Amino acid sequence: MNRVIGMRCRECGTEYEVQATHVCEMCFGPLDVVYDYDAIRRRISRESIAAGPPSMWRYRDLLPVEDGVPIVTLGEGFTPLVHAERLGAELGLRNLYLKNDSMNPTNSFKDRVVSVAVSWARAHGFETIGCASTGNLANSVAAYSARAGLEAFVCIPSDLEPGKVVATSVFEPNMVAVRGNYDQVNRLCSQLVESYPWAFCNINVRPFYAEGSKTLDFETAEQLGWRLPDEIIIPIASGCQFVKHRRALGEMLEVGLVDGGSKLPALTGAQALGCAPVYNAWRDGTETVLPVKPDTIAKSIAIGNPSDGSYVIRIAKETGGVVEAVTEEEIVEAIRLLARTEGIFTETAGGVTVGVLAKLARAGRWKGDEVVVAYITGHGLKTIEAVADGPPGGSAATGPLLGGASKFEIDPTLKSFRELVNI
Repeated sequence: MNRVIGMRCRECGTEYEVQATHVCEMCFGPLDVVYDYDAIRRRISRESIAAGPPSMWRYRDLLPVEDGVPIVTLGEGFTPLVHAERLGAELGLRNLYLKNDSMNPTNSFKDRVVSVAVSWARAHGFETIGCASTGNLANSVAAYSARAGLEAFVCIPSDLEPGKVVATSVFEPNMVAVRGNYDQVNRLCSQLVESYPWAFCNINVRPFYAEGSKTLDFETAEQLGWRLPDEIIIPIASGCQFVKHRRALGEMLEVGLVDGGSKLPALTGAQALGCAPVYNAWRDGTETVLPVKPDTIAKSIAIGNPSDGSYVIRIAKETGGVVEAVTEEEIVEAIRLLARTEGIFTETAGGVTVGVLAKLARAGRWKGDEVVVAYITGHGLKTIEAVADGPPGGSAATGPLLGGASKFEIDPTLKSFRELVNI
């Protein structure tokens, strides 16, 4: 089945043949993949999906990698949807769920999009994969390129967290550390696309790459018994992921995977105040997103000039969602809150998501029975510096042992332990 029938500009509607390009020549709008939904509807069903692999590729009929094309996979997707009862109890939410994408092969949701991008690129004759990255994408591109036997060039800001650099370098890609922020790195990579016959995941093959984000929503609906939640909290970087979540929800309705009368979830965006161009525009009541200079510990979503920012605002309005932002302190507090209540250690981007979730819950956004899902997109070991000093008030020598995370040194005797615990 040839389900991909072309590409179309999101702004002016100009149509293109399938190719490695992402910008409309007529109006410079973004290009999206066009599917034959009639053909997909005839073959896809809940049963056919259930019979598929226990990975995101069970939804292949709604992805742009055609049948018969070998996929490049490390077992990405179908990550846990955790009923967060303890966190929910603190926030007054009885039906709170966390989609824990830190459980992907390289510990972030980027494995979804990269698996699609590398599979598509290899099938179309590319021998080198590139990316501009704030860390997680570089990690994933390095791993999947190694898996595929392809050359990789990953371009990153030179001040990236050391843990992400090490986790990427182990796959031995060509790592290019650029003295500048992500937006400057991305601009350089856009120039490289014009000079080298390479597939840059988030540039010239972006229309195909981005489609992998949809599988988060497909999985969430399936894991909820093919029901849509009432609201989804999503971290915002470029805004591309946000746009594709909206598309995924529409596709599930289009092909009959969820009931036709289902209400679209409210899609809510989360940003760090240190890099909040979309939130700023939302707060000011405009769709004009003005660039900012990033200054936040949430480096993986620190994109000061988000390509899809205006679309995020439109989608949030359309679905009844909002865009909110949190401080650096709230990010760290949220990382600790999630770890303490649910045993999930998230990176700073997840701290932004949970921070916004907590902020909205405490402000009374929900009554308590709504099904709310938060997307946790990366593992805390990627940004361990954010919490390396221990919890506020803790020390290496004083403080309570029970109910805290302080470190204590004692003699190797029962007496020394009992003096410490005092119970």
